Amino acid sequence: MSGSPLLLASGVGDWLVERGIPILVILIVALAVTLVAKRAIARSLRRVAAARLRQRFLLAADVAPLETDEQLAARSEQRTHALAEILGSVASVVVWLIAAFLILTELGVNIAPLIAGAGVVGIALGFGAQSLVKDFLSGIFILIEDQFAVGDVVDLGQGEAGIVEDLTLRRTRLRSVDGTVWHVPNGEILRVGNMSQHWARALLDVEVAYSTDLEHAREVIKGVADRVAASDEAVLDEPEVWGVESLGASAIALRLVVKTQPSEQWRIMRLLREELKAAFDAEGIEIPFPQQTIWMRPDDEAARAAASETSSAGRASSGGSVASSGRSHSAAEGEAQRRDTGDAARGDPGDGAD
Repeated sequence: MSGSPLLLASGVGDWLVERGIPILVILIVALAVTLVAKRAIARSLRRVAAARLRQRFLLAADVAPLETDEQLAARSEQRTHALAEILGSVASVVVWLIAAFLILTELGVNIAPLIAGAGVVGIALGFGAQSLVKDFLSGIFILIEDQFAVGDVVDLGQGEAGIVEDLTLRRTRLRSVDGTVWHVPNGEILRVGNMSQHWARALLDVEVAYSTDLEHAREVIKGVADRVAASDEAVLDEPEVWGVESLGASAIALRLVVKTQPSEQWRIMRLLREELKAAFDAEGIEIPFPQQTIWMRPDDEAARAAASETSSAGRASSGGSVASSGRSHSAAEGEAQRRDTGDAARGDPGDGAD
């Protein structure tokens, strides 16, 4: 009996030497690999984000951006931190799953059936969750490339446009101008039009009548735009009147462009329309409306006159025929009366003889 504790201790010692130490090494290595992978991912993402941030600074260098350098840097840091957390979690899961298989091998468990089962499950998930994987990968690239963020006004190209209310790796939530909420899977986004980055442009095609003095109209439009630019901080640059944009059916369109802060172009356009209407009324510049002028060609007038003469001749011929018919009828009636009178004259003696 006294030897059994020694045997037990010896068995535990042997197990620790043969199994425990390798398992401990596996755990230490897995922990080290996880930490290194997270640091490497975070460093790589910061490098990519820094390059992207420098590009944004260069693009916005010629205007006063809506966001300051500090705000842009903070937004980039938040995005990088979120991506680092996500990718670090994925790396941790992969590393610890491998470590678990190695530990099971050290414990004498046959992992071949587990690996085979995991392979079958992986294939099934790969076929069944292709769209889900696509959504997650697209979401990662949206965040890395800073295509858009919460608060941006975007057009996703399939009728979905509005303000970004929420952005995850799987889907993007938009609210359109009429209040409709769109939930768009990131894998379905083929192109993105972001109307809230760097700067925007208010673009107006101002229509005037063909009788308008274009030089005078340009001066009035430019004066209105300059006054709006001087009184509104959302205008970033001097307004420009590019000139005649189109010759329409009833109007000439003059194009006005004003560079504004992001997402402010619609408000500036509404303000410009109000001011232009008042200025046009004061200056006597006509805002045209659809109208149509009909020109009669000489050939058409001659044809119409010939048709009128033909119609008059037809009516006269018809009247003559009716008159002739009336006269013939009267003559026939007179002849009949004369015959009746003659017969009566000849018949009187005969009646007397009777």
